[in-house]
Amino acid sequence: MLTIKHYFGAFVLLILFSNNLVLAAPATKDIAGSKDHPMVSRFDGAVIAKYVHRDYDEIDVPVKAIEDQKFTNMTLSGRYTRIGYFNPASASIAAVQKSYSRALEKNGFEEIFSCKGKDECGHWFSPKFFRNTLESMRGPDAEEHSTSRYLLTKLSRPEGDVFVMVYVYSNTYDQTRTWLFVVESEPLEEDLIKVDTDADGMAKALTDEGRIALYGIHFDTGKSTIKPESKVTIDEISLLLNEQKDLKLIVVGHTDNQGEMEYNMKLSKERAKSVVDTLVNDHGISAGRLKHWGVGYMAPMATNRSEDGRAKNRRVELVEQ
Repeated sequence: MLTIKHYFGAFVLLILFSNNLVLAAPATKDIAGSKDHPMVSRFDGAVIAKYVHRDYDEIDVPVKAIEDQKFTNMTLSGRYTRIGYFNPASASIAAVQKSYSRALEKNGFEEIFSCKGKDECGHWFSPKFFRNTLESMRGPDAEEHSTSRYLLTKLSRPEGDVFVMVYVYSNTYDQTRTWLFVVESEPLEEDLIKVDTDADGMAKALTDEGRIALYGIHFDTGKSTIKPESKVTIDEISLLLNEQKDLKLIVVGHTDNQGEMEYNMKLSKERAKSVVDTLVNDHGISAGRLKHWGVGYMAPMATNRSEDGRAKNRRVELVEQ
């Protein structure tokens, strides 16, 4: 009933509780300008009633039950999306929440905190918490339903963690509603995969194997823009080419299997081209010595069923012509 896709380029992270969130009467079609998040789809038959997207935001989210109006929060920051759905009349709170929970777990998201109603979540409707968070989520006509459910999850990725929060509830008319929050964190600064990527190491790998996988070239999420921290690795490629004047290379882009094949093929080729363009334009390497190609996720280094494997598959390779 629910599908989830990992989209790259590119985090998610999670959850903004706004004081002005109110879902009005049930909508019959999506509001203008709205869309599902590329990583998390809607429950079958749901309609988007509220939609907010920001390139960057910071929010505090609860990670434990509320006790005596005391809150245990974590601060999230990054690309932020908030979507309010009206679910079909036949959908129960339990069915919607279970669908999201299963789909998130299946796709590598780990549960941080979940609860059901104020008995498990604490006194959700205390004045402080109500004013700062859930008041705007539940709408002015909602009641303290013991079946309301909250779920906070996390997907760990080298390029930045993704947090997803799902809050499902109903109003006094038993209309089931969902607030979905996604926050894509800032990328990690340190490299999680260490390889020998100096010019001598590259030369040896090319001599021994005819290719080398590089993990020191980083791109903006979902884009082919090379990040500044990639300079060290690209400088070493330039040094290699200047030391070996007869060497010709194919720069090959690789992705993991998250997202559609066509998307990954296009992205991997564009990223390889960005590397070639940088070597030609910024380092004076002859364009005739370089070619670029992209193979998407058709040549994995490891399984795409784990995050560690996917991290190894996201790379740029140099292949000797």
